[in-house]
Amino acid sequence: MTASDRIELRGLRLAGRVGVLDFERAQDQPLEVDLDLTVDLAAAGASDALADTVDYGAVCEQVAATVAAGHTALLERLAAGIADAVLALDGRIAAVEVCVRKLRPPVPHDLSTSGVRIVRGRG
Repeated sequence: MTASDRIELRGLRLAGRVGVLDFERAQDQPLEVDLDLTVDLAAAGASDALADTVDYGAVCEQVAATVAAGHTALLERLAAGIADAVLALDGRIAAVEVCVRKLRPPVPHDLSTSGVRIVRGRG
């Protein structure tokens, strides 16, 4: 494997409860998640078989389930939970970079998104 082998998932749109304000605890808000999975892609590149790579449909389902699991106060906590869930999904994932953005951040300014980006690996 080279350190640059990765699966990139961009723009997964979900609704979840994230934030410290009362309305953020009471109702879902739009979120967007990007993921970079560090995975050895050599076998899949040679075989052209899904069994030799990480099923990104299953990754998306795992992320959706994590977001739907309940309220978190901070995007940082949600991103960490997503990273833990993705790493637990498939042992071939050596590391994951997670970016979570609020698409309607609750600030009194013209701000398109607010978000966090974290990287987590095994060991």
